[in-house]
Amino acid sequence: MYMDRFTSLHMDVLKEIGNIGAGNAATSLSQILNRKIEMKVPAVKIVSFDEMMDIVGGPERVLVAVFLRIEGDITGSMFFVLSPEEADRFVHRMTGDETFTFSTSQKNELAISAFQELGNIVSGSYLTSLSDFTRLNIQPSVPSVAVDMVGAILSIGLIELSQVSDYAIVVNTSLMDVEESEQEVKGHFFLLPDPNSFETIFTALGVIQDD
Repeated sequence: MYMDRFTSLHMDVLKEIGNIGAGNAATSLSQILNRKIEMKVPAVKIVSFDEMMDIVGGPERVLVAVFLRIEGDITGSMFFVLSPEEADRFVHRMTGDETFTFSTSQKNELAISAFQELGNIVSGSYLTSLSDFTRLNIQPSVPSVAVDMVGAILSIGLIELSQVSDYAIVVNTSLMDVEESEQEVKGHFFLLPDPNSFETIFTALGVIQDD
């Protein structure tokens, strides 16, 4: 089983990939918001599907998520999730509209587009870093935004798969406006490679497999 051979060294590599991606994302966000943004990756884990649900507060917790599919040398699904309150904060920064909230059912195309762009920048930066490090061709789809219970979001994102991966790579993220250091925003990436793609990632990272 691949998970048994995934050592602390490989986790450190995945974390470093995350940190490089976070640095690139912070640069892009700083330019868009015209404010100094720092982004860090305090932890990377490989967890089961059920553990992934628990990390974000259980399947019934409502979150705002950007979802995209990954194609190329590896295939899979990727989610970037924030609480509605934290998502609101970034939309306020990006649009200047302090009245918008994801906690209501009111549609706001500008706000949705702004959050979609946030997810696109952050996810794209991570995938570019992963691609550069592994030398794999990784192409993200156009992202979509969902506001729903975690269980529903993940189910929608994975419904295209004939076989759901048993494991996910979880990348914890911390975004901070340097001018307002108390306003730290914590989110999560969930990278769910399709089952065969885990082998490709492990091979690229140098995980030795049994014959």
